[in-house]
Amino acid sequence: MKTNKIYLTALSLIGIASCSLISGCTKEFLKPDPLSFYEPEATFSTKSGLDATAYLSDRHLRAYWSHLSTRDISVPISTEYMLSDVAVSGKTDDGNIFADVSTRLTPYDGMFNNDVNMIGYFWDETYAGIKYANTITSFIDRVPGLSEREKQEYLGRAYFHRAFRYLALCFQYGDVPLVTKIITVPKQNYKTTKREAILEMITADMEKAVAWVPEQSQMAYVGMINKAACRQLLIKCYLATGQWDKAIDQANVLINQSGYSLMTNNFGTFDNPNPTTWPVTRNVIWDLHRPANKAIAANREALLVMPNREGSDAAIRYKSMRNWGPMWNQAALKSPSGKVLLSVAKTDSRYRAEYDINSAVGRGLGMIRPTHFAQFGLWKVNGVDDATDLRHSSTVGNWAKMEMLKYNDPTDTYYGQNLRLYNGNTLLCTDTIRSWFNWPQYKIYIDDPVFLATPTSNRNDGGAADWYCYRLAETYLLRAEAYFYKGEIGLATQDVNTVRRRAQCSQLYTSVNIGDIVNERARELYLEEWRHMELSRISLSLALSNKPDEWGNTYQVANLSTNSYWYQRIQHYNDYYNKNKVSVRNRSYSIAAHNIYWPIPDKAIAANLTGRLRQNPGYDGYNAAVEMWTNWQDAVADEDKTN
Repeated sequence: MKTNKIYLTALSLIGIASCSLISGCTKEFLKPDPLSFYEPEATFSTKSGLDATAYLSDRHLRAYWSHLSTRDISVPISTEYMLSDVAVSGKTDDGNIFADVSTRLTPYDGMFNNDVNMIGYFWDETYAGIKYANTITSFIDRVPGLSEREKQEYLGRAYFHRAFRYLALCFQYGDVPLVTKIITVPKQNYKTTKREAILEMITADMEKAVAWVPEQSQMAYVGMINKAACRQLLIKCYLATGQWDKAIDQANVLINQSGYSLMTNNFGTFDNPNPTTWPVTRNVIWDLHRPANKAIAANREALLVMPNREGSDAAIRYKSMRNWGPMWNQAALKSPSGKVLLSVAKTDSRYRAEYDINSAVGRGLGMIRPTHFAQFGLWKVNGVDDATDLRHSSTVGNWAKMEMLKYNDPTDTYYGQNLRLYNGNTLLCTDTIRSWFNWPQYKIYIDDPVFLATPTSNRNDGGAADWYCYRLAETYLLRAEAYFYKGEIGLATQDVNTVRRRAQCSQLYTSVNIGDIVNERARELYLEEWRHMELSRISLSLALSNKPDEWGNTYQVANLSTNSYWYQRIQHYNDYYNKNKVSVRNRSYSIAAHNIYWPIPDKAIAANLTGRLRQNPGYDGYNAAVEMWTNWQDAVADEDKTN
């Protein structure tokens, strides 16, 4: 087996196909003539063209967590969190801060793709990813010499990429256009396809993918789409279509029959980069999230890793500490004597290793900030703050608190003392949104090679790193969901407690509700799951099950735009939205029930010159009378029709 090799680069496979496809990805999917950049008959006359496109699909997948370009700040995944129960936008120096979502999320100026939010990115890039997958499905029959097994493997991996992206679109945007092939003539008469129809199609596709795509042990490289990843996605498809027993069956295979297991002991490389400033007591949670350990053979929990190694030609820098850590080095945060924390280089005469905050936690910008619930209330189980939960443990160095940092200006009379928020009754931080919050150090700390190699640098952002797409811990929580929807609460409770035991929690559940399961997802999968999208998916599943939430509410599938579990969680747990507690740049944090689904971009509607796309309820242009395809077969049959 060659599973220890990491899938980092396509080497000579890139060629003309990748250049053509990369050019094409800058085009909106509805604009005419998407094939004008290359001749597909020439590009896909050999197997290497398929390999190049498959590689681009895999590389494109991880761009949702980072970005295909080297952005200084604002990565796509942050948008998913600022529209959820666990975080809000933190960019307080920006007059366009995305706080007042209820009024500013529109089909027009609300569809940003910049430092405010990246909602526009999700629309454009998700359809670009679908185009990559459709390129394989559209042209695979033109590649000579492929065996039936090889053809099925290519198709299965393409189905994964297309289904992954359509699942996201269905729960970010709701009903969307269905595109399943590379068109050969300009088409400007698309219609929206009903979400249920798309979910039915991708579920059937993923059933084929699970049958056709090999196990990781049979593949040459770690990072290629494998059977386990396909099975995990199929579980989500079954949950989204109300097929609880099938979801459980697939989870059982992953958990019990596929050679995977939760990591319960220390393993791999112990990376303790700053023992003087930030000592870490070695533990399994720390090891599990060290970049060097994510893709190694000893890690039996990783179902799909997205390799992203520094030094490879495909590396994308996450800048995780810069995006997700607090902005501690601004004038808004001072010691009782009025001194600001120093961001000093190692060549600075004021530098002291024991107070090197840059090296220890990075120089954050607080692009998103965790809610009070995410920092505190989330970690109470059975009414008790679980002090032994490794994911929230400051004792071992996994969880960081502002009070753990020390004043580091040698001229400060408080030099070497721990930070404090108050001096008596005086608030010492005038921007508590951006500059004062706790965070999961074990998740966001990534070595920054530029900082490490540059003694004069005072900016530690975070570098490229392998990242998880799917882990087995999530499989347990997905199975717990399915058990809950079936009313098998005891089995659901066992699965949640299995994840908690691995984190060495002292508080276990005696009985779980949907809120307990979703809370455990937040504890375990922060910055791995797409939080808004998953809450939207769970909102549909909960409505399909007719089971109550933790407050006794039940929901209707037809009314999720006016009341959903996603919205109720924000109302109950997010201490910013709709609370009128704080205003930033004259903008109050607000969000509306219809924001569960983002608006269809006006540019996509306008480009569809001879057809009509349906806008979502609550947004300008919504018209319930606009026709939609109600089954995917009709939508597919219409793709070749240009009038």
